[in-house]
Amino acid sequence: MASEDKKPKAACFDGEAARSLVTELRKTFDAGKTKSYEWRVSQLKSLLKLTKDHENDIIEALRTDLSKPVLEAFVSEIAMLKSSCEFTLKQLKRWMVPEKVKTSITTFPSSAEIVPEPLGVVLVISAWNYPFLLSLDPVIGAIAAGNAVVLKPSEIAPATSSLLAKLLGEYMDRSAVKVIEGAVPETSALLEQKWDKIFYTGNGKVGRIVLAAAAKHLTPVDLELGGKCPVIVDSNINLIVTARRIIAGKWGMNNGQACISADHIITTKDFAPKLIDALKVELVKFYGNEPLVSEDLSRIVSSNHFARVTKLLDDDKVAGKIVHGGQNDQNNLKIAPTILLDVPEDCLMMNEEIFGPLLPIVTVNNLEDSFKIINSREKPLAAYIFTTNKRLKEAFVKNVSAGGLLINDVALHIANPYLPFGGVGESGMGSYHGRFSFDTFTHKKAVLYRSFAGDASARYPPYTPGKLKLLKALLSGNILGIIRALIGW
Repeated sequence: MASEDKKPKAACFDGEAARSLVTELRKTFDAGKTKSYEWRVSQLKSLLKLTKDHENDIIEALRTDLSKPVLEAFVSEIAMLKSSCEFTLKQLKRWMVPEKVKTSITTFPSSAEIVPEPLGVVLVISAWNYPFLLSLDPVIGAIAAGNAVVLKPSEIAPATSSLLAKLLGEYMDRSAVKVIEGAVPETSALLEQKWDKIFYTGNGKVGRIVLAAAAKHLTPVDLELGGKCPVIVDSNINLIVTARRIIAGKWGMNNGQACISADHIITTKDFAPKLIDALKVELVKFYGNEPLVSEDLSRIVSSNHFARVTKLLDDDKVAGKIVHGGQNDQNNLKIAPTILLDVPEDCLMMNEEIFGPLLPIVTVNNLEDSFKIINSREKPLAAYIFTTNKRLKEAFVKNVSAGGLLINDVALHIANPYLPFGGVGESGMGSYHGRFSFDTFTHKKAVLYRSFAGDASARYPPYTPGKLKLLKALLSGNILGIIRALIGW
């Protein structure tokens, strides 16, 4: 017992420690260290090297936290992070160049530009479902924009969180890039501080807490949340390709534990049986007749989330609605791909984000009715439609509001760095990816340049009727009126 008493206690990360951390980072930022192009490039290259050097370690951490299949871990986390880093390195110099803009006659003679400048010291709070990608992708934007940054990984993915803390400490500039591990107490201590930007990925409940904390300091916030992402399926499609893409965008995305995975399907009553049959056939091809033992299917992240998802199935209102799957293994936190048909609108799974391997199908008489269903709910992070009908595609784009739309696939829009990724309403605020990541951590500073020439006395007292006529003519762009006012002055 005596030897145990002598063991050093882990340092407590409290409000005082958080204040010291921010103070240290602000000194680094104020010294100008993070603002140079050379520093930004060196840090991005270090991040890229980290990813390449420790690919196997990253895959193992993801396996430990989520049982992610190797291919899925590589494609959806490592490859996407590399792509984001390489794209930013290629474009960064152009993004940093001030943008020349026009001036008006009111400021003549003058020139003007918009200068991108870093916000300062920023906080990134990450999620557990893609714990490597969703931690470092925003950090790429923060560094590219020239900020000092603190990353708070999710404690629900502890293996990845620990690896990130270790590797960023080894590869990155520790005077400007910090990782703070922990849970609610550590996050609360961080949120008490004054930041220049907070970037949060997670659920709406915590998002509100983040927003409330930021409001005390008038700190701008990006919230990357989620929502019930619908998939509309027309009968005018390639059925096999549609089924495979829906499966990839549901169970192939962390077994449904993704903010942009397919949450539910809306199709016509007549077409639903054909779609279900196609999904069943392809599911067996992908995961076999015993999906609970498949190595290609991620597990549920924790016992709490397992209980939450199975509770949705235990709802009396969905009794008898399962048409495929439903098996689960509590010991291994596995739930099989499960399809349900004609679940009632007031059941639990239709009133909260599923975030798991359950896929309810809602049937309608006409596909146009699906727009009303979607718009009657909170705006989702993404919405999808499968159709070859041009008129239906146009109606979908025109009438459905979501963070992003995708036609004839699921989730693939996140792979395009030229598109912004973010939510609207309950699904979030702000966006990132590519140039949008740089912009979200950047202040666009307006700069107007004037010489001492061309100083107009009309702007100064005494204010005569002639000066008023001249100013009115100037503001209206009336050249003849300007000449008349000058002659009559």
